[in-house]
Amino acid sequence: MKVTRFTNLLMLGLALSFAVAGCKKKPTDLTRLPGARAGHVGDIEPTQPINPDNGLNGMNGVNGNTIPMNDTPGHVGWAENADQFKANTVHFAYDSSVVQTLDKLKVAAVADYLKGNSTAAVKIEGHCDERGTEEYNRSLGERRALAVRETLVALGIDPNRVDTISYGEDRPADPGHDESAWKQNRRGEFILLTPPQ
Repeated sequence: MKVTRFTNLLMLGLALSFAVAGCKKKPTDLTRLPGARAGHVGDIEPTQPINPDNGLNGMNGVNGNTIPMNDTPGHVGWAENADQFKANTVHFAYDSSVVQTLDKLKVAAVADYLKGNSTAAVKIEGHCDERGTEEYNRSLGERRALAVRETLVALGIDPNRVDTISYGEDRPADPGHDESAWKQNRRGEFILLTPPQ
């Protein structure tokens, strides 16, 4: 009788052990990116992190300065011109939101235009290639648009004249599925905004 009770308890313990161990399984919906390291979120320049809740009441701490968050576009109804700054499109390295040195010259040209046209504003669109999840690419596109905005503000442009939006992977410049296309799709585009007449 004691042997049977011991055997039943042993079998129950083993069954529970297998049930608990069986519940642990690896997620199957992960998208593996070529060359990506586990836990890698993306490049951030060696500055203070962009943190909307850092005690500045709606301001971002960036490079020791405070830049107002522009969460809602302030230029609704303004005329948009996508061609004006087409040559100034900023391109990014894979999985990066760092504005590269040569692209800073393009941003500087946009800043010079805005300084000479005080009524104009600009919208920065952040874009990604198709690799990665939709949510990750939307976030990366936002970081790219904000990085370009930060560069404009550092060049003396009032942050209230700069709107940002992320399209993630939704609007590719090149519909291809190779490195050549992906390189064109990792970008930040400027849209000139002019006030309604």
